[in-house]
Amino acid sequence: MKKYLDLIKLVKNNGSPKEDRTKTGTISIFGSQERYNLENEFPIITTKKVNFDAVVHELLWFIKGDTNIKYLVDNNVKIWNEWPYENFKKSSSFKNETIDEFIEKIKYDNEFAKKWGDLGPVYGKQWNNFNGINQLKNVIKEIKDNPSSRRLIVSSWNPNEIENMLLPPCHCFFQFYVNKNKLSCQLYQRSADLFLGVPFNISSYSLLTYMVAQACDLEPYEFIHTIGDCHIYTNHLEAIDKQLSRDVKKLPKIELNKNIKNLYDFKFEDIKLINYDFHPFIKAKVSV
Repeated sequence: MKKYLDLIKLVKNNGSPKEDRTKTGTISIFGSQERYNLENEFPIITTKKVNFDAVVHELLWFIKGDTNIKYLVDNNVKIWNEWPYENFKKSSSFKNETIDEFIEKIKYDNEFAKKWGDLGPVYGKQWNNFNGINQLKNVIKEIKDNPSSRRLIVSSWNPNEIENMLLPPCHCFFQFYVNKNKLSCQLYQRSADLFLGVPFNISSYSLLTYMVAQACDLEPYEFIHTIGDCHIYTNHLEAIDKQLSRDVKKLPKIELNKNIKNLYDFKFEDIKLINYDFHPFIKAKVSV
């Protein structure tokens, strides 16, 4: 994953200071693109541990159209916890609960989870019900029926519903491309947190490409990651330096249950990461 580290270096060394919505402060560039080959290895960061279990659970959550963090909480995935918690803190129901207490309520109180765990019509909703259209099912059908199409697109950015989302989509839309029985996917991401978010995004959309390829009887070929505002939060610089000091390790492989032919049939146990060798996890604070 040298390409990812080179992008970090580029932003760190050549980016400009830029204020941001969270008031944390960033170093930012506008416009980047990296390509990751999927034929013989799986692109996942090795200079720090990426929680691949969380990548899988989040992607399955997107695919099934869920927008409530309860499924993620039940599977010990913490990446979306801060946004509903911040929303809860603004309500009259908030009684100074800590985020840990909030998550315990999400886990064990179904009514509380239903009311306070939902993020609004984010990714899974838009993939499966964009103004009444199931984009994900449609694009898979189109890949099978008309693989040369230049309209193999799924959009998460729905202007009609942005104001109802606790966090508007950062990864806005993706497009598939079929050539010589091989499937590629390009993601456009409007905003990219290089240290915390991008490692997840690379692995998530690469995994999605593998899964869609299998569902469409194709071979995975390439993931292309195109980014708009590509930034490093200033409070991540120490963690970034630690990561850049580490050697890159050999990439693992992905193994899917070959019996699954429908994207919606994949379960967590059908997806295995083989021989993932990584440096220790590096902790950093998420900006909300």
